[in-house]
Amino acid sequence: MGIGNFFRKQCIDIIQWDNETPGVLVHRFDRQDHEIKWHAKLIVRPGQSAVFVSEGQIADRFGPGTYTLDTKNIPILRTLLSLPYGFESPFKAEVYFIKETEQLGRKWGTANPVMLRDADFGKVRLRAHGLFSYKIGIRDEMISRFVGSRPEFTAEELENQVKPMIVSSFTDALGEMHIPALDLAASYDEIGQHMMGKLTPEFANYGLELTAFRLENISLPEEVNKAIDERSTVGALQDASDDYSKIQAAKAMREAANNPGGAGNMMGLLMGAHLGQMAQQPVAYQQPQAAPMPPPPPPVAPSFHILLNNAQQGPYTVAQLQQLVGTGQFTAATLVWTAGMAGWQAASTVPTLAMLFQAPPPPPPMAPPPPPVP
Repeated sequence: MGIGNFFRKQCIDIIQWDNETPGVLVHRFDRQDHEIKWHAKLIVRPGQSAVFVSEGQIADRFGPGTYTLDTKNIPILRTLLSLPYGFESPFKAEVYFIKETEQLGRKWGTANPVMLRDADFGKVRLRAHGLFSYKIGIRDEMISRFVGSRPEFTAEELENQVKPMIVSSFTDALGEMHIPALDLAASYDEIGQHMMGKLTPEFANYGLELTAFRLENISLPEEVNKAIDERSTVGALQDASDDYSKIQAAKAMREAANNPGGAGNMMGLLMGAHLGQMAQQPVAYQQPQAAPMPPPPPPVAPSFHILLNNAQQGPYTVAQLQQLVGTGQFTAATLVWTAGMAGWQAASTVPTLAMLFQAPPPPPPMAPPPPPVP
């Protein structure tokens, strides 16, 4: 061994992770042949922890602080290596630094639509996204399950494994909570709390601590949004029509009261003259006759919206739908909706349309031929 190598072997090491790379959660300290000297200085900075690993087995752990390594403060590693007391030669071990600071505002979202059964709109497809925060909790589980012999492990690699779990739990939560599609926007906090309860033990299995979960948006399909807009428009127009009639009636009464010298005064004079004539002449009692009732308006043929190839079409009259039955485009299982219905229904469950799918009656029996003439 050369004199230079001899002095390098005897110098005191400083083991630390002073240049943290953004996005890296676990970093292995680089040392040739993983050789560490006794009395080396171990520096663990705030928000970090250090773990010693010998031949794949996790040994001693250190929190933030500065340590001088000797046989007293690494008892587990000393036992694994069978080192006698006072041993001064270098020993081999891997040192992993773990970032324990909270990872805030990590994004999650549904890559594909989530199918949901809704009481108002039947089957709908939803998309959702939000944020979650976490930090590394069980360090042994993190190293043995994810890191292995790798020198570094990033947050992106970890989140690529937990995000599918989040989407799966989100789908289960919507099915368990039975929230109507129209009420989802008012239930973000309740859904987030439910998700925290479901995901906390799942994250613990990965060696993580889930600290926050937030749902930012749930988007409905375009056809559902269109149906909601149509309902809102009908309700707004009906309310506006009633209000307009009341406003016009009140305006007419106010104008008549504010104009006594006009048509209102003339009407009063004519009514007074007519009452004077009636006082001078005997009035024969006449049975009042009821005004004839106007004929009812003709019935309006119902029209229906239908779902074909996951797209809303229509409205169609019953006669038009009968033509579609003949072409095979409209069947008993096709979903339909018209004004007054609570939600989309199969065509066979609507009385007006059920008759379109009834089998035609069989032909009448033929009369027997007359007997032959002798």
